[in-house]
Amino acid sequence: MLLPFEKRFLALTLAIAAVLVLAVVALLLPGWNGLIGAGLAVALVLALLGLYDLFQTRHAVLRNYPIIGRLRFLLEDIRPEIRQYFFEDDKSGMPFARDKRAIVYQRAKQQLDKRPFGTHYNVYGENFEWLHHSIAPRPAAAEPFRVRIGGPRCTKPYDASVFNISAMSYGALSANAIRALNKGARAGGFAHDTGEGGVSPYHREGGGDLIWELGSGYFGCRADDGGFDAEKFAATASDPQIKMIEVKLSQGAKPGHGGVLPRAKITPEIAAIRGVPMDRDCVSPACHAAFSSPAGLLEFLARLRGLSGGKPVGFKLCIGHPWEFLGVVKAMLETGQKPDFIVVDGKEGGTGAAPLEFMDHIGMPMRDGLSFVHSALVGASLRDEIKIGCAGKIISGFDMARVMALGADWCNAARGFMFALGCIQAQHCHTGACPTGVATQDPMRQRALVVPDKAERVARFHEDTVKSLAEIVAAVGLDHPRQLLPQHILRRGADGRIHSLREIYPLLQPGELLSGIRDAAFAEAWALASATSFAPAPGNV
Repeated sequence: MLLPFEKRFLALTLAIAAVLVLAVVALLLPGWNGLIGAGLAVALVLALLGLYDLFQTRHAVLRNYPIIGRLRFLLEDIRPEIRQYFFEDDKSGMPFARDKRAIVYQRAKQQLDKRPFGTHYNVYGENFEWLHHSIAPRPAAAEPFRVRIGGPRCTKPYDASVFNISAMSYGALSANAIRALNKGARAGGFAHDTGEGGVSPYHREGGGDLIWELGSGYFGCRADDGGFDAEKFAATASDPQIKMIEVKLSQGAKPGHGGVLPRAKITPEIAAIRGVPMDRDCVSPACHAAFSSPAGLLEFLARLRGLSGGKPVGFKLCIGHPWEFLGVVKAMLETGQKPDFIVVDGKEGGTGAAPLEFMDHIGMPMRDGLSFVHSALVGASLRDEIKIGCAGKIISGFDMARVMALGADWCNAARGFMFALGCIQAQHCHTGACPTGVATQDPMRQRALVVPDKAERVARFHEDTVKSLAEIVAAVGLDHPRQLLPQHILRRGADGRIHSLREIYPLLQPGELLSGIRDAAFAEAWALASATSFAPAPGNV
């Protein structure tokens, strides 16, 4: 008898009681029917909702807490916003802390980006990092830093900015976001990576320099069987707006994982951009069909360079098994074929949606992967012929300086440029409900992103970030970020001791892979590496 009056059922009991009381009052006081009728309607809706909750079988919470149990789902929906706006401090937010997001917004809008009253970091805490500065700093460079990409076999080298837009496909981002990024890239004189979804009309509108990324789906040069079509590739690659070709082996968000675009989601526009039919699912496999070995990869890259008319060609990967990349290095030495560049993606990257297990636990973090690739190329005496780019949570001038000290020639950023577009880290990228129009295909949502305004912000963010890098380089007493070395950056360890990045990321000596390896881990991986297979070499497992 007392069950309806327990706290968990009280909301339903009160709603039913209100229905009965208001129904009686409506009969007795006909002059108040308008006001009472409105109250009766609300009470009736709540009562019916509560009864539905009580008898439905999907949610245990609602069966035990009708009506009020729905507050749990509401609070769960707004939990990220509550944390972001009310509880997280300037340094602890994830994936990007508030002060990192703020500096992008401020630079993009040309607002004051300085801070008062000292750092919020615990400078004596574990993992705090800083740069050695010089007592005789240099004047900051006035011209934006650039790097020439293109080896001896490349007839159309590209002078790239040291800071470019990382791979984000049309489809993952809205048409207006792609338009603004490309217009900003043209205004600022830097490159825009298309992502593996192909070169869309929105990439071409702004006239900005493009890096065409080819994934395992070969979108834009896809044959009917899903393989690579050389004629389609050559036709697209001849576009002068496309400056470089990047073959994606894996990405930081989900290395080793393919994808499927269901037939129902393939619009005529997407079908035309990707070069896929509309009558079947569009499959992006986990691995490439055009090659199956390190030597095959290099042959494919050489073929793409020829088909593109001599443009720089390279590959992007998140490092996994070390012997696989070292197999590519061995293939370079044995065949003489080399990429013009390699882009190292870190597992901390991730504008694309990914399974939680892959996002959290698969793949090597960017700094570790970057140092490994740089060291391997040095150890094989190949470093001077191949440029290295990197991507993974790069936002500020210090972020750039740190990775360039570890061996990068240039940096890419995806989420940083999304912030410049107005992204607020709502983390609805995979739902289509992006509140700022950046990562959605909803026409009404993406109209919020005004292209001319956001293109200016993209260009300003790039300009001020590269300027901050120039000021950092000058403070160290150098003229160009290529002069930065691992020993310029210090990190405090768990024991309180200070270590340079040179100690944390030891570097092979030039030619060491060929003359005798001192590092046991490198020696083991080198023994497992094979130029003819990505599998470990037989007899060395």
